[in-house]
Amino acid sequence: MPDVKPTTVSAQDPQAYEDAHVHAVYDEIAPHFSSTRYKPWPIIATFLSSLPTGSVGVDLGTGNGKYLPLPYDRPPGTVWTVGLDRSINLLKLAKRAGDADREVVWGDVLDNPWRRGAFDYAISIATIHHLATPARRVSAIQRLLESISPSQGRALIYVWAIEQDDLSKRSIPGCQDVLVPWVLAQNAAPKSKTRKRGKTREQHTTEETSVATGNPPKVFDRYYHMFAKGELSELVCEAAARLGLVVEDAPDVGGQLAETRQGVQIVQDGWERSNYYVELRRWEQ
Repeated sequence: MPDVKPTTVSAQDPQAYEDAHVHAVYDEIAPHFSSTRYKPWPIIATFLSSLPTGSVGVDLGTGNGKYLPLPYDRPPGTVWTVGLDRSINLLKLAKRAGDADREVVWGDVLDNPWRRGAFDYAISIATIHHLATPARRVSAIQRLLESISPSQGRALIYVWAIEQDDLSKRSIPGCQDVLVPWVLAQNAAPKSKTRKRGKTREQHTTEETSVATGNPPKVFDRYYHMFAKGELSELVCEAAARLGLVVEDAPDVGGQLAETRQGVQIVQDGWERSNYYVELRRWEQ
């Protein structure tokens, strides 16, 4: 497996950098990437299972749509998630996630296609770390906060952490802005064979198809910002400030207030399997 490499983002045109090192890559590797992304992460599954029946939400950066069918512990459609992604090839897969028709939208997490407060909840999983500057990462969180109900909207964000665990296949070179390789076998569909112990699905598929065709694999470099401890919650606070929201638990105040107050509560702020995550809840009084 090629090494993770440090990189420097052009301050003049971060959009062009993302176009080359994120969007173009995912459109190219979409079928292979999707074949390695099929198992929901536990905290995300729990979050979606906790939503009231009838909730409607959005998955910002849905990829192949693996979270669109959730929760699995209730009848299909009792919680409904709309998927948004920049990769049209991943969206074509998300459209039939779970072998059912899904609502998907081709768009960017920095866009503002929804009316404010349109959704009961929003998730953004392994997406914001692909944005190339701090300002763009704050803007993505701001758009997420704008999209959910100001009185009870809930949200969950996941990003890659610079602190990788022992099970990670990635060796981070001590910096936060990196290019992570994706190895794509050429001119062959993945073959179903017994996997060797210790191999990831991605590694096994690449090795099998490379051997089968004799063609060298193609390597694509994907841009990531590896988050440090506390960085994600700091961006949440900055995004909230832009919207005039206070970051604190909803105050337990009875009676009529002189003026309406709006805020966002950080319900959880943690690390899981080489990722940082934050769960949020909006409130108003």
